[in-house]
Amino acid sequence: VQLVESGGGLVEPGGSLRLSCAASGFTFSSYQPSWYRQAPGKERELVAVISRAGVNTQYADSVKGRFTISRDNAKNTVYLQMNSLKPEDTAVYYCNALSIATMLQYWGQGTQVTVSS
Repeated sequence: VQLVESGGGLVEPGGSLRLSCAASGFTFSSYQPSWYRQAPGKERELVAVISRAGVNTQYADSVKGRFTISRDNAKNTVYLQMNSLKPEDTAVYYCNALSIATMLQYWGQGTQVTVSS
């Protein structure tokens, strides 16, 4: 079982990044994926979540209107498009996949996003 994030990096304020999370070893389409982030000295927080079919999404208030979560079940991948990035978006971003039926969940290793001029 693996969740592998990619796409992080250094970007200037106002810039964009697209994170990807590739799943393997389990039935990705049966899971509800989400993105979390953790900044230094802070607790991990939920950023965005998407339903199994990709119809319903939810976002933290701090990213609404700037971030978009999406999924491609054919590619076993979930994405996070991040626009209008701010320095306060700097954090390690983690992919999570949760089975609502069993409450079993998996985590990726995280990818660093740094927003700085």
